[in-house]
Amino acid sequence: MLRINIICIGKIKEKYFTDAIAEYGKRLGAFCKFSVVELAEERIKSNTPNAAQIGEVLTAEGKRIMQKIGASDFVAALCIEGKLLSSEELARTLADAAVAGRSTVDFIIGGSYGLSSEVKSRADLRLSMSRMTFPHQMARVILSEQIYRAFEITSGGKYHK
Repeated sequence: MLRINIICIGKIKEKYFTDAIAEYGKRLGAFCKFSVVELAEERIKSNTPNAAQIGEVLTAEGKRIMQKIGASDFVAALCIEGKLLSSEELARTLADAAVAGRSTVDFIIGGSYGLSSEVKSRADLRLSMSRMTFPHQMARVILSEQIYRAFEITSGGKYHK
C-alpha cells in the first residue's frame, strides 16, 4: 500500500483545521497509509529579519525536512514557482509514482519563508497549489482533500464530479 506523508514546518493550533485533516486522513485509510509529520519552526529573534537570517532559517528547516525523506521517496515540494496541476493530473502523478515502484510519496510544505534550495533540488515535482497565497495551515487541509480526491479519481469513485 502506498504511503503518503505531508511533511510540514510548524504545528496547527486551530481545531477546525486539525479536524478537517483528520477526516481526510480517515477517508484516505482505504487507499493509502497517510500521515502528517510536523517539524519545529525555526525562530528568528528579529521582527525585520535580513536575508542572512532567513537563509539560516531555511537551511535549518531544510535539514530537518531532508532527514524525513527516504532515498527512494517521490517528493513533491509545494512552492510558489511550482507547476500547477489539475486534480486529474495529481491523480495521474500519484498513480505513476506507484507504478514506477515508489512506495512513499512525500508532500513538503515549508515554513513562512518557504523551502530551502536543498529541498527544492531533491524534489521530483515542484508543485504550486494556486497562484493565490494560502495560510500554511489551510494549505494542509486543501492538500489533504486533493490527495483524497486524487485517489477517488483513480478508483472511479463518485466523490469527484
